[in-house]
Amino acid sequence: MALATKICGVNSPDTAQAVIDGGAAFMGLVFFRKSSRNVSLTEAAALAALIPKSIEKVAVLVNPSDDDVNEILESVPLNMIQLHGHETPERVAEIRATFGVKVMKAIRVAGADDLASVREFESVSDWLLFDAKPPKTMASALPGGNALTFDWTLLAGRSFSRPWMLSGGLTPENVSAAAAASGATVVDVSSGVEDKPGMKNRAKILAFLAAVNRV
Repeated sequence: MALATKICGVNSPDTAQAVIDGGAAFMGLVFFRKSSRNVSLTEAAALAALIPKSIEKVAVLVNPSDDDVNEILESVPLNMIQLHGHETPERVAEIRATFGVKVMKAIRVAGADDLASVREFESVSDWLLFDAKPPKTMASALPGGNALTFDWTLLAGRSFSRPWMLSGGLTPENVSAAAAASGATVVDVSSGVEDKPGMKNRAKILAFLAAVNRV
């Protein structure tokens, strides 16, 4: 099974170059001020300019307004918007129709009940992303990138009408097992290739991509 990878939270030229050198298929730029991975419009535009067209550039947004989306799309060349907040199916559809851009909806998973909303989002999204749902007791939890995993077998054997990515606590050491248990063909990593939140490690990015290529 061939795997493709999204390296998320790219925030430096060195990280962007590792995305290219390692053969990632997607690069994620985070536009969420509370995240240590947040980039400004100027920084994002400079990073996107380094990335060849063969790699899709994804903007990660959390409950954005129309003004937020418009400002980002006008400033940065992007292929897709990832909605990682509490957006409703109606809001996802509205953003997709208003801006004419591909949309990926993140769905937070802790148990089987959290998959109940998938069908609603399938019809209004171009992609789905399954990420670990942080427990309510987790202090300072972010919408994503919390280095948490979930039970990957919850996705095993399921079929979706949209392509999807697996995210949440993935590392070079567990990505092969995660893909095998879930059936994922695309994986998304952020914290698993960092020295600390917001500080990507080039060697870890290349190790992750090498592990993916061995699957």
